[in-house]
Amino acid sequence: MSERLLDELVDALRCLPGVGRKSAQRMVWHLLERDREGGQNLAGVLKRVMTEVGHCQLCRNFSMQPICSTCSDESRDASIVCVVETPADVMAVEQSGSFRGRYFLTMSNLSPIDGIGPDEIGADALVRLCQGGVTEVILALDSTVEGEATSHFLTESLSQTGVSVSRIAHGVPMGGTLEYIDGGTLFHAISGRKPV
Repeated sequence: MSERLLDELVDALRCLPGVGRKSAQRMVWHLLERDREGGQNLAGVLKRVMTEVGHCQLCRNFSMQPICSTCSDESRDASIVCVVETPADVMAVEQSGSFRGRYFLTMSNLSPIDGIGPDEIGADALVRLCQGGVTEVILALDSTVEGEATSHFLTESLSQTGVSVSRIAHGVPMGGTLEYIDGGTLFHAISGRKPV
């Protein structure tokens, strides 16, 4: 009976990205042998997070409130919205200190093969958001095939709203050497060049 319970915990931990069977087993053994109190705390906090954290009604980021702290921050510029895919992308932009507007999260990119369409990325919610005083949308999605398709779709969807739509620059990173940059990145860098 206890072995089945341990196998159940190992299988449950495997839902985490990058955690295979062996890694999950090591985690279980560690908690049981060395940190049962930590395991109890982990279980309690995980249960609370899974039941208490939802999505902001405006930007779709994770939040314990109907409107997240970023969307309710009156010092931020509500007329500019940066569209990103994940909460990790929001953190990256925030750490750069380069943006003081609001966000909208797609939580994925369009991928018909995976069943991810306009509803899943919140296209209609973004259009509704832009009808309430937004003047510019900055698309900051990945330069993957799916990210490019999502950016194109959102640009088309927003064309009737009258908002200005821009993309973040793509190109050679600071400190990058041209001989090691792939052709696609160089293409974006050259076609998106600006006068100096």
